[in-house]
Amino acid sequence: MANSEPSDASTSDIQAVARVGQICALFGPRTSELTAADVADRTGLNRTTAYRYCASMVAAGILERGTRRGTFALGPLMLELGALALGRQRIVEIARPHLQKLRAAVRMTAVLSVPGAQGPVATLVEEDTSRMVVVTVHPGTRLDAGAAQTRLFLAYTDGSTMEHLLTELTPVERARLDAEVNTARQQGFSFVRPSGAPSVVAAPVFDEGELVATLAILSPGDIPDLAPALDQLLATANAISAQLGAGASRAGA
Repeated sequence: MANSEPSDASTSDIQAVARVGQICALFGPRTSELTAADVADRTGLNRTTAYRYCASMVAAGILERGTRRGTFALGPLMLELGALALGRQRIVEIARPHLQKLRAAVRMTAVLSVPGAQGPVATLVEEDTSRMVVVTVHPGTRLDAGAAQTRLFLAYTDGSTMEHLLTELTPVERARLDAEVNTARQQGFSFVRPSGAPSVVAAPVFDEGELVATLAILSPGDIPDLAPALDQLLATANAISAQLGAGASRAGA
């Protein structure tokens, strides 16, 4: 039977997929949120059609409502898919066996996070199941401003992709966070122990020139003796950094 030409319906579907990809490509490190009008201006769609696309993409999890009224941002589905894509990158291949050893050594869940379009994203998770309570985070989760790993990204980068997180803070909260970021920079690690929540210790991971990831361990409660766990964490972060090409002084930062 001879092949037939694509039907009008299938052609429309292909065009719709192309439009979705075009809209997703508008977002980046310096463009974390867009209005439907912004999308219309940059794609050539009329504003009503652009809004319908954005609203449909929100329903599918591709986009989500932004922090400013009338804006849209990349949604949880895109973050999860991004994490899967990042999972194929060299840093994850290098880090995986190190996280497995770290998890076994400290009996805590180990998490590697990398920079995302709107802030750090948990990318690789090695769960500790040796305890009755398992503390974990889903790959693809975008970390908030108070996370230990976010503090390190703010300490070692310009933080431009996380500005939207910071605008949600009150002046008092922002001042407290700035002090915590400065402490993390001086210490070379970050420790967060909120009341009634898991304790988290995080360390930076570098390549030849800059911060490329953060490594954290999660405990369901207090860590009675932080020093041994911290030593293991820092040694693991340094080992990953060394394999990524960081100099000796940078790996030991």
